[in-house]
Amino acid sequence: MTSALALGRTMHMDNQEKPSTLRCWWVACRVFAIPASAVPVIFGTVLAVSMAGAELDWLRFVLALLGMAVLHTAANLLNDAADFKKGLDKRVNPVSGAVVRGWIEPRQALMAGWFLLASGILIGLYLVWLVGWSLLFIGAAGILLGVLYSLGPWPLKHYALGDLAVFSSCGLLGSLGAWTCQTGQVSWLPVLWSVPIGLLIAAILHANNWRDIPSDVEGGIHTLANSLGDRASVVYFAFLLFFPFVFVAAWVALSWLDGLEPRMPWLALLSLLALPLAVSLMRRGMLRRAPAKPMDFLALDGAVAQLSLIFGLLYIAGIGLQPLVG
Repeated sequence: MTSALALGRTMHMDNQEKPSTLRCWWVACRVFAIPASAVPVIFGTVLAVSMAGAELDWLRFVLALLGMAVLHTAANLLNDAADFKKGLDKRVNPVSGAVVRGWIEPRQALMAGWFLLASGILIGLYLVWLVGWSLLFIGAAGILLGVLYSLGPWPLKHYALGDLAVFSSCGLLGSLGAWTCQTGQVSWLPVLWSVPIGLLIAAILHANNWRDIPSDVEGGIHTLANSLGDRASVVYFAFLLFFPFVFVAAWVALSWLDGLEPRMPWLALLSLLALPLAVSLMRRGMLRRAPAKPMDFLALDGAVAQLSLIFGLLYIAGIGLQPLVG
């Protein structure tokens, strides 16, 4: 199988000129997806300042942001190397796939992944030294989920647990870790209020796995998408896209009408401005068999990443601006 894949990569390279080294690694690192891991860190930080009255520590914030981005990139590189070795990556996708394109070798992706993982761990350990031991357990859980997502004897993504792993590590733990960096304490608030962000991050992965159902089934991989099947994946995609908006609207309404504590700032409703984009992406998913444009469904994961970023920034702005307006 390995020789056949190598031949396929060689044929693909014959038809496509290899870009610059910078471009190769830009694609390999999936830079388009890094905002998905940055948003939870920014959210947890802003929440700590606006809701817990923490004084912003810029060094801890920058290190948390850098560490999260480095660890996210490491997980992506390790995943690409593992998938190619197992014969799962055969098709070139619009916004990723430097290994399957033949731009970098699987061994290079693996080595870069381990290097970035070690770098992220070192950043995390320094933060633990600054903040306290509670951060160690949060960081260790996130790193473990990131590594076991595609590596080990029972990779999580192979057993329909990839969505849960990404939702937990990037969304919930990322926000909780950032909150803890600023406050020095663990709280349930950043975990609960980051659920909408985590769901949209999971939606990015689901869009990818939904597109890859045929190749994953052929490779014996049981993602949540191919376990649900194409039709049920539509329903699941709708839940991932729209429940974040329901969550925010409901919490704000209950905060101000029923006295739910802690009150979510009413400016968090700014996140609803991203709803038209979610509707547009849902339409693209429903028209997957007859897309208006050839790349509409193939590049759906990248489009969902944009939604995740826009929703997250609006949500963060609402939380952060509330103290200014009272």
